[in-house]
Amino acid sequence: MSAQQQAFVETLLARVLDPILAQDLLSLACLKKAQSEDGCLSLDLEFGYPINSFDWSIKQQLEQAFDQLCQEQSGEYKTLKVNIDWSAPECLGQDTAGLESISNVIAIASGKGGVGKSSTTVNLALSLASLGAKVGILDADIYGPSQSHMMGIGELRPEVKDQKLMLPIMKFGVATMSMGNLVNDNTPMVWRGPMAAGALQQLLTQTAWPQLDYLLIDMPPGTGDIQLTLSQKVPLSGSVVVTTPQTVALLDAVKGIEMFRKVNVPVLGVVENMSSYVCSSCGHEEDIFGEGGGARIAEQYETDLLGCMPLDRAIREDLDSGVPTVIKSPESASGQRYRQVALKLAANLWQQSKAQAAGPELVFSND
Repeated sequence: MSAQQQAFVETLLARVLDPILAQDLLSLACLKKAQSEDGCLSLDLEFGYPINSFDWSIKQQLEQAFDQLCQEQSGEYKTLKVNIDWSAPECLGQDTAGLESISNVIAIASGKGGVGKSSTTVNLALSLASLGAKVGILDADIYGPSQSHMMGIGELRPEVKDQKLMLPIMKFGVATMSMGNLVNDNTPMVWRGPMAAGALQQLLTQTAWPQLDYLLIDMPPGTGDIQLTLSQKVPLSGSVVVTTPQTVALLDAVKGIEMFRKVNVPVLGVVENMSSYVCSSCGHEEDIFGEGGGARIAEQYETDLLGCMPLDRAIREDLDSGVPTVIKSPESASGQRYRQVALKLAANLWQQSKAQAAGPELVFSND
């Protein structure tokens, strides 16, 4: 393309915003190819997160900006053709033993129990799958595995491949592995920290994972042996910290963020659960556990508040029945919120991967 044509394309991309990241397409560097032929401008765009549900919006914005720019410049173009695709960033190297088929491993963590970390993990995984991504869940809560129940796979046992690898259990299009599928529901895991950490590593690396864009790990609560072992020995692409607005929960969530920072794992964002309660009878909304806590720690640690989930009885009932909200009621308010959180998470991971690929920024000073 000529310099004039290239300037036209750059101006066009600069006028259109990504609906999730709120950044213009030029700064996102998502242009893969541009062609000009017989008055038609063809653009191939590639994003690093599941953009399928918004590609129509981007195309519409581009068409409007294209028409306006043609009027302003009286240029050579008459029509615009846009093709939009996506692929997840590959933050894990192909030489990562046992994880060669996985592009990204994301830890979903909390500083304390009871804040809805497991429910967040399963609904985010199913949201990403519904958006077209290949997703897996590893239930790393060795002492209290719950993913097998939430996914409705009960006590199903994984098959063994070549007498050395376990095949994950597939449900709702998601590959799942949990200690809950290896032991009886009533069997307590009376293990010391190093033993539990070793078992987790086996679950992770001795599972025959299919090709996955994202493997979400439902971490146990706290910042103990299992969390440190996983953070140090597994090349995590990023992490998400789940909390409630309650001050006590926020104090522990901060510890989780600090742990990930110490082991150089990017925190992609914070999810605030139980942010408010809406009475099903009168519609009155009340902040039972406080308000704005997730936003405050996200701002403090310069990360994003990915979303706020309400205290919703239906979320609990759906998980107890083994059919999570994203599957049972995808168009409900909670189902749509989970999808928005999943999109923001995946988009932030894309941006984080680009920042890491660019390397550290050099700052020159006379000091």
